[in-house]
Amino acid sequence: MRLAEYPDDIAFATAIGILPVGPAHPAEEPHIPSRLMAEARLFRRLGLSKTLISAMLVRANRHGTTLEAELLASGVLAEDIYYEALAEILHLPFLRQLDPAQVEDLPGADSQLMEPSIMRLRHPTRPPITAIVPSADRIESFRERLELSPMLRTMLTATTPSALRTALWQAGRMRRLRETIDRLFGTLPEASARITLWGRQGFYVGTVVTTLLALAITEPVIASLLLHIVLTLLFFAAFLVRLVALLAEQRQQRGGALTLVPPAGPRPVYSIFVALYREAAVVPQLIDTLDGLAWPTACLDIKLICEADDDATLAALAAMRLGRHYEIVAVPPGHPRTKPKALSYALGAARGTYLVIYDAEDRVDPQQLEEAWRTFETAPSDIACLQAPLIITNARESWLSALFAFEYAGLFRVLLPRLAAARLPMPLGGTSNHFRTRVLQDVGGWDPYNVTEDADLGMRLYRMGYRCGTINRPTYEEAPTTTSAWLGQRTRWFKGWLQTWLVLMRRPSQLVRDMGLWPCFVFQVLIGGLILSSLAHPLLIVYVGMIAWQLFGQSAHITSPLELTLFAIDIVNIFGSYGIFVALGGAGMTPDERRATGRRWAMTPAYWLLMSLAAWRAVRELRSNPFFWNKTAHRPAQTMASAGSVAETG
Repeated sequence: MRLAEYPDDIAFATAIGILPVGPAHPAEEPHIPSRLMAEARLFRRLGLSKTLISAMLVRANRHGTTLEAELLASGVLAEDIYYEALAEILHLPFLRQLDPAQVEDLPGADSQLMEPSIMRLRHPTRPPITAIVPSADRIESFRERLELSPMLRTMLTATTPSALRTALWQAGRMRRLRETIDRLFGTLPEASARITLWGRQGFYVGTVVTTLLALAITEPVIASLLLHIVLTLLFFAAFLVRLVALLAEQRQQRGGALTLVPPAGPRPVYSIFVALYREAAVVPQLIDTLDGLAWPTACLDIKLICEADDDATLAALAAMRLGRHYEIVAVPPGHPRTKPKALSYALGAARGTYLVIYDAEDRVDPQQLEEAWRTFETAPSDIACLQAPLIITNARESWLSALFAFEYAGLFRVLLPRLAAARLPMPLGGTSNHFRTRVLQDVGGWDPYNVTEDADLGMRLYRMGYRCGTINRPTYEEAPTTTSAWLGQRTRWFKGWLQTWLVLMRRPSQLVRDMGLWPCFVFQVLIGGLILSSLAHPLLIVYVGMIAWQLFGQSAHITSPLELTLFAIDIVNIFGSYGIFVALGGAGMTPDERRATGRRWAMTPAYWLLMSLAAWRAVRELRSNPFFWNKTAHRPAQTMASAGSVAETG
């Protein structure tokens, strides 16, 4: 087959089978962009079959990609062999690997991690050369330029995108690590948890604590009463916020769900970030999950972000057959060793218009990316993040996992959607956050020093004028089933919520101006109220017990009207909070999930006391080891909820 035999693109497309043979009405012929036809000619020249080119042309035209991208993503064209063939066409030397020691880590070099095309290499005994990544769409124009300037060939070598990225990651690793750790603190120091208490905050905290201690010593009754009133009001405010969310959820269910209109146009590139640390056991499950996502492979940018000294996880990944859309990013060891630091290290290399975070143990609904993209495309431009619901699938295993399932159902399928609908501040979950990549980069990314980076980022987005929304396609997870694992995870969460509250409260008056009075109040209830009520929960139970003993004992006559009023409110707060916790969870669950949890909701008081223990441990740890990341061990999933049963929650 000689390409010169075909006078135009339509004739060539007909010959290779993309268009039907014989006369046809022009409106029936698919529009094949000229750029794709030029690529098709090149690949016929390289010896690829007409059938293969035809199938890939259809994909490229549908996805808005290139024929080159579809062929490489499909795996039928090996990257090394293809780029070596392009080097032969250009009469250039070809390097399968680049020596990181020869890479010049110039300013702006990290842009090549997104679209690798060129890199300067120095050599100890020869003049520097430039490594280039040739591409099908520019091959002819570049070949003509080389023919006009043959001396260019002595200064160039061809390589692959993977080789160029690998060398650049390695060459700039320590510089990139320093930038990652210092970026947010250097640009927005007030938004960073690097310093736990700023000077003014330390003064205020010391003053308040000293005053309370002095009051407790000199006027213990007044101090106890004031503390009791404050805690009672906080409990009641948190109860009301959740009650309003529950009532709104019931109205929403009666009103039905809205139909999402799909946007027109090709799929954008979607970046997927997964931070892994000591996760070798779940690597096969993770790859199966990511391979099952319903998104064009040529439009995926999956970054598996590991600690460089985590040999077991890196070995498990090396044993997997990963497609070209996967990239393993090794983060150099350095303090702090946290998930947000690892994510921020790779953020500058994200190629996607949108970016989503997953945990290693997640099992993701295959249509989640599709729903997030459609929602972003039809949502206002200030919607910067979408939270997918997290669903616990091992509720049957223990009373802890059952209560965890209630907690997640109420949070992700009732409370957060209602906050999003009201355009109020929304603490994000630690996984399945979908972002507009450019906005995420503009607000500084994740704080490497905050151990609940999700809640911190959700609040920072709101403060900077952005809003968060929710979607319905879920992510499945398993809850900790032992007390030690649960306490370790929850202690880290409380410590991070404390960090987030302290960061936002550095300038309270400015926070009110940035957020608005009502959103600021909601933030105080959601974060500050959660922390303080968890710390004080045992105190309220003790107080209720004391008043009850007075009422029903011989000393009932000494109980004052104020104490009786507070006692009544405390009863509503405690038992109402237990009830709203169970009701929110039940409202968000499917019938199958409710059957899985059974009657273990009766353990709610014990669950809340455990939360109080975790909160007190977090206070101690914030002082002694603020950036310690208590790693939760994960295992391959034992159970899996069906997407069909979950669809009812949408």
